[in-house]
Amino acid sequence: MSVTTNNNAEVTTKNPPYGYRPYDLVKEVTIAFLVVALLTISLATIFSSPDTPAVSIRQWATKDKPDFILTAISELNGTSQSATYGPPYNHATANLRYLGPISLQKLAGVTQPINPAQAFILGPLGSIPFSPVLQKALHKYNSSSAQQKTAWLTTFQKQFSTSPNKALTSTSTQLGPLPIMMSSLYNLAKSGGLGAKLSSTGSFYNTNYTKPILFISDGSYFLHIAKSRHLRGSQWGMTNETGNFPGQPWLWLYTFLYQIPPYVSSSNADVLVWATMMVLSGILMMVPFIPGLRSLPKHLHIYKLIWRSFYKDHPLPK
Repeated sequence: MSVTTNNNAEVTTKNPPYGYRPYDLVKEVTIAFLVVALLTISLATIFSSPDTPAVSIRQWATKDKPDFILTAISELNGTSQSATYGPPYNHATANLRYLGPISLQKLAGVTQPINPAQAFILGPLGSIPFSPVLQKALHKYNSSSAQQKTAWLTTFQKQFSTSPNKALTSTSTQLGPLPIMMSSLYNLAKSGGLGAKLSSTGSFYNTNYTKPILFISDGSYFLHIAKSRHLRGSQWGMTNETGNFPGQPWLWLYTFLYQIPPYVSSSNADVLVWATMMVLSGILMMVPFIPGLRSLPKHLHIYKLIWRSFYKDHPLPK
């Protein structure tokens, strides 16, 4: 191939002087994509933390039936942690935390009122349709005196602890309507319906999981899982991912305080740790305004360490 210029000089372009190499853009892009994808998947597999699914009420009821039933009984008789927690869920006082003479919970008040017996047990059972036997049992329970309810709950708890299956199928008057109620609640939980009812907000987006979390936390099943995954406070849980993987390193100081006296043995550890962190954060914010403290970097010559490469070429005058 040749071309003719204005001065009739013939120049060949078959092998131009600047060189020529064939280039397949699609091939190069495909290779680059495959290499990056392979590296991404490999590094994610090796270094990523496990994506552990959330613990559900359905899982709890399926894997630990006794704990589920006994926790439900504790909700009805008002002895569960949720029932005795206090603000922001109810007016109980068993778990109030104090900063000196002041209870921060009481100051905030009950902002999310929850009656565990009604919210976790009686309400969901009452919403089960086409179950006249269950509705009759609920009516009998709700119309009975507090003394009678306590007697039923105490007897059922004792019998269930020794013979679970017999307690759930018993027709004894000493257990009242509880066998029907508890077996229905268990079936509802095992089907996944109880978890859905507790998390339902009545709107299109069901994102409020306060009730199911409180209910699950009242049992021992959730605690055992947290322990097995190194997430308890005594295991530095705040700085762990699920399992023995490193988590949020910026919380090391916060969780460190839980491991030392007097916090480790205090019933008000949560409030004391929070107050301590607020004081330390305040001091850190005020460093530029505190005489003496703000001058420490200058006297310690920290700036020389940071800018050592600069001062190597520009020594300070003596």
